[in-house]
Amino acid sequence: MDMILPDSTIGIIGGGQLGRMMAIAAKEMGYKVAVLDPKENSPTGQIADFEIVAPYHDMEAARQLANISDVITYEFENIDYRVLLWLEQNANLPQGSSLIEVTQDRANEKRAIEQSGGKPVYYHLVNSETDVKQAVEKMGIPAVLKTRTGGYDGKGQIMIHTEADLKKAVTLLQKGPCILEQFIPFEKELSVIVHRNRDGELKTFPVGENTHKEHILIQTIVPAQIDANTRELAGTTAKNLAESLDMVGTLGVEMFLTSDAKIYINELAPRPHNSGHYTLNACETTQFQQHIRAICNWPLGSTAIRTPVVMMNILGEHLAKTLTAIPQMNGCHVHLYGKGEAKRKRKMGHINFIGKDHGTILENISAMQIWQEMKQGATL
Repeated sequence: MDMILPDSTIGIIGGGQLGRMMAIAAKEMGYKVAVLDPKENSPTGQIADFEIVAPYHDMEAARQLANISDVITYEFENIDYRVLLWLEQNANLPQGSSLIEVTQDRANEKRAIEQSGGKPVYYHLVNSETDVKQAVEKMGIPAVLKTRTGGYDGKGQIMIHTEADLKKAVTLLQKGPCILEQFIPFEKELSVIVHRNRDGELKTFPVGENTHKEHILIQTIVPAQIDANTRELAGTTAKNLAESLDMVGTLGVEMFLTSDAKIYINELAPRPHNSGHYTLNACETTQFQQHIRAICNWPLGSTAIRTPVVMMNILGEHLAKTLTAIPQMNGCHVHLYGKGEAKRKRKMGHINFIGKDHGTILENISAMQIWQEMKQGATL
């Protein structure tokens, strides 16, 4: 397929931080940027050449975006599928709509994982309190009940350890069909970012090792502290998914590594991923540049890593300490997202810490006392 050349306009659905970093990469590469987002002066809107302020389901706004864009992409998955379907038929949407249809519903996602040859976490689809109780009897506890649609950063899911948890969890059914997943006693949480362009060229970035707190990513260590066989298995798993889905663009693949060296796929994200932010300062090509290359059908760039790196998320409760610590920052790259209010648990930015080895980097992070609740390199 033909390349979309610089000086064209890239339309982005979604105005958050992923769109912002995508837009910065696009403008560095010579493109103009249009954004569709419900809020004026969104993080992406601050960077864009054209700003359309409207709800994601607004078909007239979608037409406006199509009229001014040579190619259209999206920065998150919880957008209107009907609008995407129209754009696929009437504009240039290289990623299509089917990947969104898969990743918007956890049931579709599990089936797609199975079809690729990957292993999802053991699960049951549940539509009633009776379904949940029967599934818990078969599966045992601990388990986690999740809404099939709309969940992210731990929203729309409840852990079940006790009978009291079970009673609380079934209230999620009020939001619609759910999925009950077996809790995996994992050794590490891993992720792989994979890109594929319109000609089918495929590349993965190095495996990241992740730490979450209250279901929100707080730290990514790269290269992951795993053996060569596990590293190869994680990369192959991500590539198989990308090929099976016939995807274009970016796919973030979250995985659990167990003590017996098995990998279970937890979730998929059809766009740049928080755990890939380390690429901004540690790799030959960033995940955002690679995304632009993929949707515009450029040859994909090198994914080689140049230095050990630890990415730390800056949540609302970390922002004040981060700003105070700026004079102490050596080997640090601060990325802030242009958001207004620093709410607790809200992602305000991230810092990429680079150095000669992970031990030295983690000591540097600890000395700053921004993330005091964390144990170095530990899963919380």
